[in-house]
Amino acid sequence: MLHELSIENLGVIEAARLELGPGLTVVSGETGAGKTMVLTGLGLILGSKAVPATVRVGADSALAEAVVDVEPGSSQADRLEDAGAVLDDDGTVVVSRSVGATSRSRTVIGGRTVPQVLLAELASEWVTVHGQSDQQRLRSTARQRALLDEYAGDSHATVIAEFSRAWNAWREAREELERMESGADRARMEAARMRDDLAAIDEIDPQPGEDEALAAEAAVLQNSEAVRAGVLGAHEAIDGESDLTLVIAVDGARRALAEAARHDPALVELEQRLSEISYTASDVASELASYLDRMDSDPARLDLVLTRRSALAGLMRRVGADYDGLLDYRIRAAESVAQDDEWDERLELRRETAARAETLVRDVAARVTAGRIAAATRLATAVRAELASLAMPDAQFAVSVEPDELRHSGADAVMMTLAAHPGAPARPVAESASGGELSRVMLAIEVALARGALRPGHTFVFDEVDAGVGGKAAQAVGRRLAELARTHQVLVVTHLAQVAAFADTHIVVAKSTDGSITRSQVVSVEGEQRVQEIARLLSGREESETARAHALELLEASIVAP
Repeated sequence: MLHELSIENLGVIEAARLELGPGLTVVSGETGAGKTMVLTGLGLILGSKAVPATVRVGADSALAEAVVDVEPGSSQADRLEDAGAVLDDDGTVVVSRSVGATSRSRTVIGGRTVPQVLLAELASEWVTVHGQSDQQRLRSTARQRALLDEYAGDSHATVIAEFSRAWNAWREAREELERMESGADRARMEAARMRDDLAAIDEIDPQPGEDEALAAEAAVLQNSEAVRAGVLGAHEAIDGESDLTLVIAVDGARRALAEAARHDPALVELEQRLSEISYTASDVASELASYLDRMDSDPARLDLVLTRRSALAGLMRRVGADYDGLLDYRIRAAESVAQDDEWDERLELRRETAARAETLVRDVAARVTAGRIAAATRLATAVRAELASLAMPDAQFAVSVEPDELRHSGADAVMMTLAAHPGAPARPVAESASGGELSRVMLAIEVALARGALRPGHTFVFDEVDAGVGGKAAQAVGRRLAELARTHQVLVVTHLAQVAAFADTHIVVAKSTDGSITRSQVVSVEGEQRVQEIARLLSGREESETARAHALELLEASIVAP
């Protein structure tokens, strides 16, 4: 339950504080006085979108604040505690929304800043808002179906959720199958091309690093004469046929030093180092000789190397990649060919998956239909009973559930029909109901929903639910709202004296101006002030004695038994 609502700098309202007790609270006032801003402030508390243009001219920000009951131990209390909000000891929490004219809005619950979406989710469980547009939405079969599902209860909601999951699974399975079937020719042609490429690559069998190694070897072979001359010259200088080579010179020096070392041990180390140089020179000469032998033993090697490089270059041109890209392509091609080999098997698997998903979604849809048919009878009975108390005693209201094409909402066409009076044919509500009848049908459905789904103490907000209603029908609407307020908190914005007369708390929004600044005042009226407001609603002349007398008569007749 909402205990109070405070508003600052919102539209024409400079500051206002509404005490919202239990029972029926009515908000009335002249057209344009600021009732909409009261609802805008309430909307902020319920998590609606913040609009900077609603900030009062000249103010930096607007503020809406309310005190709300939160049942200890409830899921809502748990979510608030998880968000860091602090609940008061009396089981209430303060909700605050600020809207900056040029800055960001801010949402605070229990002293902790929270996301606006969290407030919206919590508020949807605290308050049910019935706006002026809901009557028009009732003309929509989608809205009628949604109301029927809501009335069907929690177990039906579980089946609806199961159907939604089954529908999504079926849709995804169909899309996957359609993609595979529609792209079969193109995909298989691509696989065939890659299969040919893979065969060509496997025939040549390129190896990692082979391209670089062949390039280096080709460079040597293509300059073989220069290489041979260089290697041969080095070999001759180190250990060739001449009388003076590096090996002979070093060996001669070593021998001479060895003779001297016999008389001076200090020369032994130098003699050993010359020995190492001699051995190293002999090894280098041996490797140079082997190198020359290899060059002489494979004179056709250059042709083999160039032919191999040409084959590799042809593969790279074929797949449009460099050498590393060629090796990567070989791996991808092998994977694609393997998948293509399993194409028929995968296609059959997807067909089976889609068929199973369709079977499941149709089974769950049948359960949804059964739930709707059962709820339709109960809802029609409940609404007919409510319409009888809303000055439509002879109205015949029914809800039909007919088979329809399977779609995301199920396989049913839901339609609400109304025969407003005896002899009138039952026609769809969208075609048969006048504005006033539609308002009462919507109110009857809301009351039926409240009885079936909501616990006592829930808050209802009705914004001109009595649109198009007058006379005895208006009084019946007021009486029914007052009866609803015996078990729930009801807040009604109205222009009708017949409805306002039933209020437990009557709040009036009045606008005043000093010629330069316009302000709206929000006050709770009682006694003589309330009689004047009822008289104004009746005739537009609160000072009229006739209107006052009628207002007093109306107030005396608007008493609802506890």
